[in-house]
Amino acid sequence: MSGGDTVHASCILVGSAGILIRGRSGAGKSRLGERILSEARLRGLLALAVADDRVALAARSGRLVASCPPQLSGLWERRGEGIVQVAAEPRAVVRLVVDLVPEGELERMPEPGAMRVQLCGVEIARLAVPCGREGAAALDVLAVLAGRASGAA
Repeated sequence: MSGGDTVHASCILVGSAGILIRGRSGAGKSRLGERILSEARLRGLLALAVADDRVALAARSGRLVASCPPQLSGLWERRGEGIVQVAAEPRAVVRLVVDLVPEGELERMPEPGAMRVQLCGVEIARLAVPCGREGAAALDVLAVLAGRASGAA
């Protein structure tokens, strides 16, 4: 592994795709992650947490691998409830980065370059979604994954 970093983010696994969720503190990363997991399970997809709050990232064989720091394994924050135990996968290959941004900062027609991001030297697809709209954002994320799986994206 090379180029390792630890970032303030959440990461989940849906099917074989790791999804890294970024945003400022309190933006709803954990809440969006749980909503995506719930929607994915309703569709019969494998859906597990990888890491919440802190995610270790490293490049491995040209792929971005996300993992959970050992002391946080299987733990997830639910606002208003605290830290809870969840079903977790130790690592995932990140296929999509989801950035939670204030609605006023969302670009209606983003430039192609804004739809990719480079982490640890690996280029990954990126989707910006509005803070506070977890239901719609979760469906957008699953639609992007479905499009990528069918070769549309």
